[in-house]
Amino acid sequence: MTLLEALQADITRIPVDVIVNAANETLLGGGGVDGAIHRAAGPALLQACRALPEVRPGVRCPTGEARITPGFALPARHVIHTVGPVWRGGDAGEADALVACYRNSLALAAEHGLARIAFPAISCGVYGYPNNKAVAIAVDTARAWTGGMPTQVLFCCHDAGMLARYEAALAD
Repeated sequence: MTLLEALQADITRIPVDVIVNAANETLLGGGGVDGAIHRAAGPALLQACRALPEVRPGVRCPTGEARITPGFALPARHVIHTVGPVWRGGDAGEADALVACYRNSLALAAEHGLARIAFPAISCGVYGYPNNKAVAIAVDTARAWTGGMPTQVLFCCHDAGMLARYEAALAD
């Protein structure tokens, strides 16, 4: 059984096997957690992302999919990059895409034998996903995971309000 926990912390400072980056489809950095991870990992992360093949012009990781790179200067050994959906009102497949982000990230961690994974609140920043809905999807998807790895999932929250949402969802 996978241990699920929430904590308020800077995801770039967590000593786990892998952190998840809420990336954009280019994987070339951006704002929010994506920019913070790229800054903390150093320029080698950008080079590793550039080396990933494009599946179509400008797209290295379509929404819902996941890719893995080394963590470089991060305390985490690896970074899994996943692209969450932009909220468009809830009827454009956003929930399925967000579930896919978590499942594909967990599967990639399992494939690489990574026991401890930390997730940010995917799609909750500029992508506008309603926080309570996104948290429920994150927790439900992690709870439903049946792979042997990872054995610990950390939901890394940037503020006390998000931490309270995760704690409430984990208590249900």
